Amino acid sequence: MLKRLEAVMALVVTAGLAVVSYWLFFSWAQGGGSRREPLTPPVPQERSADS
Repeated sequence: MLKRLEAVMALVVTAGLAVVSYWLFFSWAQGGGSRREPLTPPVPQERSADS
């Protein structure tokens, strides 16, 4: 019985650490997980007549 409780508690602690790690990573990286802003293609620059 005690081995089973120990295994369940290890899974709970591991899951908690994974959630906190995921949250900290995306908050520090200024990301929002799957909420990304769409990338806009760069606007081509017009070439001047001098070059």
